[in-house]
Amino acid sequence: MIRRRGSRQVEEEAKTTGERVDHESKLKESDTDDAKSNEQPPQQQQQKKQNKKKSKGARWGCIDSCCWFVGCVCVIWWFLTVLYNAMPSALPQFVMQKITGPLPDPPGVKLRKEGLFAKHPVVFVPGIVTGGLELWEGKPCADGLFRKRLWGGTFGEIYKRPKCWMEHMTLDNETGLDPEGIRVRPVSGLVAADYFAPGYFVWAVLIENLAQIGYEEKNMHMAAYDWRLTFQNTEERDKSLSRLKSTIEAMVQTSGGNKVVVIPHSMGSLYFLHFLKWVEAPAPMGGGGGPDWCSRHIKATMNIAGPLLGVPKAFAGLFSAEAKDIAVARAIAPGVLDNDIFGLQTLQYMMRVTRTWDACMSMIPKGGNTIWGDADWSPEEGHACSKSKLAPDDRQGSAKIKQESPVDIGPHGKPYAHYGRMVAFGKEAAVLSHSAVLEKRKGSTKVANGELRSNGSCGDVWTEYHELHWDDVEDIASRDIYCAEDLVGLLRRVAPKLMIRGEENWGFGVADNLDDPKYKHFRHWSNPLETLLPNAPDMEIFCLYGMGIPTERSYIYKVSPSTDSCNIPFRIDTSADGDSEGCLKGGVQFVDGDETVPALSAGYMCYKPWKGKTRFNPANSSSYVREYNHAPPANLLEGRGTQSGSHVDIMGNFALIEDILRVASGWSGEEIGGDRIYSDLPIWSERIKLVL
Repeated sequence: MIRRRGSRQVEEEAKTTGERVDHESKLKESDTDDAKSNEQPPQQQQQKKQNKKKSKGARWGCIDSCCWFVGCVCVIWWFLTVLYNAMPSALPQFVMQKITGPLPDPPGVKLRKEGLFAKHPVVFVPGIVTGGLELWEGKPCADGLFRKRLWGGTFGEIYKRPKCWMEHMTLDNETGLDPEGIRVRPVSGLVAADYFAPGYFVWAVLIENLAQIGYEEKNMHMAAYDWRLTFQNTEERDKSLSRLKSTIEAMVQTSGGNKVVVIPHSMGSLYFLHFLKWVEAPAPMGGGGGPDWCSRHIKATMNIAGPLLGVPKAFAGLFSAEAKDIAVARAIAPGVLDNDIFGLQTLQYMMRVTRTWDACMSMIPKGGNTIWGDADWSPEEGHACSKSKLAPDDRQGSAKIKQESPVDIGPHGKPYAHYGRMVAFGKEAAVLSHSAVLEKRKGSTKVANGELRSNGSCGDVWTEYHELHWDDVEDIASRDIYCAEDLVGLLRRVAPKLMIRGEENWGFGVADNLDDPKYKHFRHWSNPLETLLPNAPDMEIFCLYGMGIPTERSYIYKVSPSTDSCNIPFRIDTSADGDSEGCLKGGVQFVDGDETVPALSAGYMCYKPWKGKTRFNPANSSSYVREYNHAPPANLLEGRGTQSGSHVDIMGNFALIEDILRVASGWSGEEIGGDRIYSDLPIWSERIKLVL
């Protein structure tokens, strides 16, 4: 019996059959498309695949994440900037007062309430690198930069055109002056060094506080100069010394006869010391002011963080283009600073540029072993990073314990810190007794290797190192230790052209007889141990500096493992880190100071050789030491701190600013408190056997 299908069942079967036919037709079309695509050229096939990927939707990639992150940072930064500018000006101070309590008045406000006002004109003398430099003439690559800052400000040109920037900042390696077709000159006015970079003050805080007791540009002057040049070349090229002499004379005249208070910072102390002798000396070498010029025009010289006896890190910068921070960066990212970054071999280019800045040599340690010690002793012997670890008797400077061990042991049973060994090749050479070092040197054998490091041209990263044989490099390292008296000879060996200019312009020793006519030459004028103070009995000299911060004193080096003839062959051995009597960290021995200048260099001259009537101070000018114990900022809102003793941040130290304002308003050194010493400077000074 045949059952008749219902109309609904017929419709469902027809629908199912239709779907099957459609699916089969699509499969046939797909096969046909694939066959056609196989017949198409590869370019069309690739395009088709890309279109299919796009149709599936774009995927989130690493670049998208980076762009999103940068965009968020920019938006947040913009929002915070708008918010900061929109808030009341008193809000940050209100927030800080709620956190820390009422803030003390700035020194200028405090002293104005006491009734102190501007009296003596003030002259600022900036140090190395803190003064702005601008372009007056340049190469085609510097188009559009006329009178734009190449140094200071935003430093934008370093990133935009680094090789062009370095070409214009580099001086001639023969003359120490501008290369042909280039003129870079110091920025003038207070803006030359008020800020080093946006938001990073140098002189701005001091200028503001002086303004609060009545100072303005008519009785304040920034003695800007090109800090790259030798001090005498600033006169030969720019007449900087002559213009400073004329300015001081005019300021004294227009202030009713009130003498000038001069405030040098850092290397500016050496520059002004040179000026003091230049202005007295007869022309043409000097300014022709006569022997009483300083007595008639200068009330006080207030040296802030002055490297009067040099700084060890100046040698390290010339020798290997590094100091503590760069050595640490090398250890964290090995090879990065020696690689070709954006077309620049970073350290080699840094050395190429800075070795033409002859003023750097003015800060090579002065006084030789008499001041800095030798292989067996140093003034700071017994210093420890934390004085709280020392017993009171130990702070008086216990001598090292003599025993059979080849390693000198200090009073606490730790390897002795030989600060007098300014450079040691290997940690062993830094801690062994001197006799053991000499014995080791006798037993060492050196394999001759006559290969010249210069196996071609190093292009424009020439640093004089590539002219050395490997024998020379090994011979330098095999000597093991170098003391202060050896540093100039070591630089003469690795950088002869640099030192030809250096020894024509600087003296680094101690004068036996200051009446010897040779010391009338300008090369001795910035070395306080080779020159006399001016004939100015009423002039006061201040040494103002921070202390309480570990400061570089000596270095442990090694030979670079790189065989590239254009690389710097020596580097600080950051693996030399350990338990010693002093403070050895990352290949650097530290002592007390302001993080840049050891306290011995900043304070010794004012404490002893210039104190009273001595052969260095025949006119018996008064000298004072004022130390400022470092205290870091209490919180983020305090910025760089009001009690900082750091080399640059001390320029915002309220206690230092108050001392300066009191002297500028007429007070004497005795009236502000005389000497104030926290460090072991008296102990160190007694150990130095300098004929006074």
